[in-house]
Parts: sequence; structure tokens; C-alpha cells
Amino acid sequence: MNVTLSRRSFLATGSAGVLVGLTARGSWAAAHMGGTVVNPFVRIDPDGTVVVILKHFEMGQGTSTGLSTLVAEELDADWDKVAIEFAPANTEIYINTLFGVQGTGGSTAIANSYEQYRKAGAAARAMMVAAAARLWGVEASTVSVANGTVTSGSNTATFDDLIGGADAADIPAEPTLKDPSAFTLIGRDKLARKDSADKTTGKAIFAMDVMPEGVVYAVLLRSPKFGGKLASFDATTASAMPGVVAVKETPAGVAVFADNTWNAMQARDAVEAEWDFTEAETRSTDAMEADYAAALEEEGMIAQNDGGTDEALAAAAKTIEAEFRFPFLAHAPMEPLNCVVQIKDGKVKIWDGTQFHTVTQGAVGAVSGVGPENVSIETVYAGGSFGRRANFNSDYEVEATFAAMALGTGQPVKLVWTREDDIRGGYYRPMCWHRVRAGVDANGKATAWHSSLANKSIFSGTPMAAMAVHDGVDDFSVEGVKDTAYALPGLRVDLRNMESAIPVLWWRSVGHSHSAYAMEVAMDMLAEAAGADPVEFRRGLLAEKPRHLGVLNLAAEKAGWGGDLPEGWGRGIAVHQSFNSYVAEVAEVSSQDGRIKLERIVAAVDVGTAVNPDVIRAQVEGAIGYGLSHAMRQKITFTDGEVDQSNFPDYPPLRIGDMPKIEVHIVSSTEPPTGIGEPGLPPAGPAVANAIYQAIGRRVMRLPMEDDGIEFA
Repeated sequence: MNVTLSRRSFLATGSAGVLVGLTARGSWAAAHMGGTVVNPFVRIDPDGTVVVILKHFEMGQGTSTGLSTLVAEELDADWDKVAIEFAPANTEIYINTLFGVQGTGGSTAIANSYEQYRKAGAAARAMMVAAAARLWGVEASTVSVANGTVTSGSNTATFDDLIGGADAADIPAEPTLKDPSAFTLIGRDKLARKDSADKTTGKAIFAMDVMPEGVVYAVLLRSPKFGGKLASFDATTASAMPGVVAVKETPAGVAVFADNTWNAMQARDAVEAEWDFTEAETRSTDAMEADYAAALEEEGMIAQNDGGTDEALAAAAKTIEAEFRFPFLAHAPMEPLNCVVQIKDGKVKIWDGTQFHTVTQGAVGAVSGVGPENVSIETVYAGGSFGRRANFNSDYEVEATFAAMALGTGQPVKLVWTREDDIRGGYYRPMCWHRVRAGVDANGKATAWHSSLANKSIFSGTPMAAMAVHDGVDDFSVEGVKDTAYALPGLRVDLRNMESAIPVLWWRSVGHSHSAYAMEVAMDMLAEAAGADPVEFRRGLLAEKPRHLGVLNLAAEKAGWGGDLPEGWGRGIAVHQSFNSYVAEVAEVSSQDGRIKLERIVAAVDVGTAVNPDVIRAQVEGAIGYGLSHAMRQKITFTDGEVDQSNFPDYPPLRIGDMPKIEVHIVSSTEPPTGIGEPGLPPAGPAVANAIYQAIGRRVMRLPMEDDGIEFA
């Protein structure tokens, strides 16, 4: 395909090109390959199938359906004849325009692709219309397209009939997009997801399914303490076990190679290793907590300071104080980390549910010595991530590369993490302590708010530090507090960066996963001090925030806020903005013999234009379930620096009997679409906590809730 795309022209247009892409001059281009029309985002195959090329990978969040909807809408394609294909690793073409690299995360997939993929579809449509007009000898203005059928008068054709006559010269410089009033797919309910059928039948390929010819399976023996280094090992017994191919030292630990994962795992257990823990984390959780408690008594770095906070608190008619404690959390995706790496002829090929293509190419290219330009990635489905498959070091892909280098045979090496590896392997949501002091005056008006936080920075010391860390403050440590939408006078936010060898990472909703809990529970406490209804109190503080008010009012209305509840029940609310989306949730719980049962959660969400309402509802439901798992039961703790948990029995997710009834109401909007993979999580825990208080009169300050004495039915 003789088409080029310069990064400069790509970024300058803001549209990302379509039929084949932008040339160095920024014009549209197209190419014919075996009778097909090709572009970076759309391909029309000889049988008329419209193939949407996905620059964002699919980990269950619905991106494959969302991006396909955007193309199919503007192309007026037959939804049943739309297929999906993952894009190759190519940062120039498939860049995430909000990240600056090719990657998926931060609830950005639809937000950064909305216009780009619509233009791709519109350009393809223009090309088909022109081809039809030329074929029939009619004016293009007389040609219409609907559901994959092209019509002019009595003439009809489908896309496969027109491919041969398609010409790149027919593509307009700026394809015309539909008015939203003409949408037939965007915003449509009950639109079948593009990944569901293959996942249901087992046709979908995940990294765990990839087994190329000659593959050797590998597992790693890693230090039991973070920061530990391998001193020596004895693999005499392991090497003699069935199916074992080799046992090799790598920079990541001891790699055990075998003819299947079971044999590799069994042999790994037989390796005798000695570790150097000089630079390792050796504290237990209680010692870490003592350090966090002490840190809160020290002066912190200023993240936000409106001034006069201490004076306003001293003069307040009533004050509240709360200290919230949040544990380390594992991501625990259903498919544990794994990938296949082959190093051959100076090139590296990776098969993986890759989340950050550009970062992985750079990291693997560096450690292998071949350079990122010689690293290719075949992207497949991923069984969840919640942030874990995207990190600054591309840790598991680099581990697999080290293993392939150590084996040295040129064979594909499939590295698999067990569930225990995953739970104990790090890159956790940071532990955080958050103290709130706030006050109201005699009229019940908020006068001051002081948040003091202690946690480990995610971004400090990483390549993205310059973007996220300012004057020592990691913005992601204080997001949701520093930038709160509440009109809080005298707002002060200070932070203490905690140090540890324990690796931390973004976790679904990042800092919002803890900040929303502290803010919304403390806000209920402040409303109580003011003698105000929790919803009315929030309305007063959000008077200048119409989209916050929109979801707050909608959730309250749909939940019947203020209405009667059965005896022993409680109702609580939380509202929070994250990833440019707005979510309010009302939770209802019951108390039965002192045990709490989650009964119902009503969510209202504003994500701008709702591209796929069914996907939005599913993501909110999933985020609530994921958020409640950590709020109720999940934690990562340490004994002498070693992780106590190992699998789901001691890191328990929400069970089906725990799940409340969930309603999701979507605000009608014509604003540009925003993210939804994460915003449903932050309000879930605090809404339940506030409902528990209404039911039994107890504030829950320590998570998981079971650690604060809450028993669940």
C-alpha cells in the first residue's frame, strides 16, 4: 500500500485521516488491495463486509462496538455486515489523541475517537456515493445510502458492487458529518455488541489462547518481597522434572520453561532460591499504617489553598472531622497477565491484549536491543485489565522478552502469570489515608474544608512525571479533592508522598477511587452538622454546576429520595465527576439482625452523547460491582513485606448474591461523548456507606467495610 501519513499532518487535521489516511500534505488517500477499499480505520471487503479497524483494544469495556457504531453511522452501513479487527502497533496512525501514544485507558476511547471515526465512515460513504453516481450516470446528489444499500431512482447496489469503481479522488477534503437528528445507530438501544457472539461461542482469541507453532511455556519465580534481588538459585530438582525444557536466570527472576504451563508451575515450586532483601519492603501492614498516621501529623505539600482555612474552622458554628483509611488493592482481572514473545532475525513479535502499544514497543525494543521499530504487536482480546495491563514499564511483556532472550532458541515463549502471581505481583492501587476537617456557620453554610492525604505517588519517577507531578504533588493523588466541583470556601488540600518498594499504579478510576469516598461521606457528615437534607445540602454547593445538578436531581428523583422506606432500611447518595463524566448514585440497604444487605442502587450518568446506551449501562453496572467489591471486602496486606493474599478466597470479589438491583438512567445530551469505563465506580462505595449510616447510625471510615465492623448478609 503506497500511502504515507506524517505525524505532523495527522495531528494538524485533528481528524486522523480516512480512506487509507492522510498523505504528507494532509489530503485524503485511498488504495485498492485485492478488490478492497482500505483506510486506517475502515476496510470494505469484496463481499461488502465493512471492517472497522480498532485503534483501541477490547478488554470487555465495549470499545469494539462503540468505534464500529461511529463508522457505521456515517457510512450508513448494514450493522449485521460490520466486522472488527484490531489495529497493528503504529503510533503515527493509531495515536490516542488525548495521550500522545497509541494506547487505551483513562476512559478515553470514544472521547478521542468520536469525530475521527465518524469522519472515516463519512469519507467511505462519499466514495461509495461517487462510485454509484459514475456507474449509473447520475448526479451524486440523487444517490442515497441506507443500511448498506446505495440507491438512485430505480438503481440499487451494495458496497461490494461498487468497490471496483471507487476512486480516491472522490473523497472530499472534509467529509460532511450527519446532524445528530439523523442518527440511526448512535444512541440506539439494543444494538448487538460486536464482540459478544465470538466470546459466547469461544471464537474470540485472547492472549491465553495464543499458542503458535513451537511455543515454549514459561513461568517466573519472583522475589517474595518487593525490591528483593536474586542472590542465587539451585534448579537441580526442577530441571529433572517432567516436561521441563530449561531453567534460566533473567533480570526479572528465575524463568522455568516447559512443554505446558502446569509442568512449568510444578517445576518452579522445586527451584530453591536465595534473595537479597537489602532494598526490599520488609514492613508489615500495621507498621505501614503507623507511618501513615504519623505522616498526617506532619506538614504536607500544598495542592490547593484558598486561604483562611484554619481561621474559618476555628470560627465555625459546627465542625466535623473524619479520618478515612484505604488499603492497597490488586486489579485482579479475570484473565491473568500473559503474552507470547518471539525473538527472531533481529525482530520481536508479541501476541498480547496490549493496552499501551507505544510504551510496550519502546520497553521491549530497549531491553531486547532491536529498537521499537523492530517490535511488532498482534493485538488480541484481553480478559479485563482495570489499568493493570498498562504500566510505565510494560512489566509482563518485558518479563516475557527477558525469558525469550534467556532461552535463546528463537522459539515463541508464552509467559503466564498464575492467579497467585497476579494477586501478589504488585502494581497496586496505593494505600491512602485521608483526613477531613470541615465546618458550617450558624446558618448551615459551609465555611471551610481541609483535606490532608498520605499516599504513594503513581507518577513520580516515571516518564510521565512532568505531566502529572507539580511542585512535588502528584495530581492523581489529590484528584477529586483539589478539583472538587463543590463551592467550598476556604478549601485547603495537602499531601504527603509515602515511599515504599511496593509498586503502585492507576486502578479503575485512579485517585477518584478513594477521594470520592472521603469527600462524599464527609459531605454527608457536614450536611448533618448543618441540619440539612444530604441532597439539598449538595444542591446548594453545586448551584453553579448544571451537569452535576442534573445527575444529582435525576438520581434522587428516580430513587424516590425522601420517600418512605421499610423499617431498618437506609438510603444514601453520592455524586462525583471523573474523566469528564458526571455520576450520581443513590444506594438503599437493609439491616437484618445487624447484618447489612445491599438492596438497590439507582445511578444517573451524564456522558455527553450516549453512543451505545446498552454499553453505558453495562459499564456502570460493572463499575458499581467492582467498586463494591473493594468497598466491602477486598484489601492487600503485608506480613514482613510479603503479601498475605493469594487468590479469590482471600481476595473476595462481589458474589452474585451480594449484588443489589441496579438502575442506570442516562441524561439526554448533545455534548461530545466522554468516558464511562471508570466514572461509575467512585460514587458506589460512599453511597452505600451513607445508606448504612441511615440504617444503623454508624459511619464507615475504614475500607474494606468488613474491617470497620460491618457484617454483610
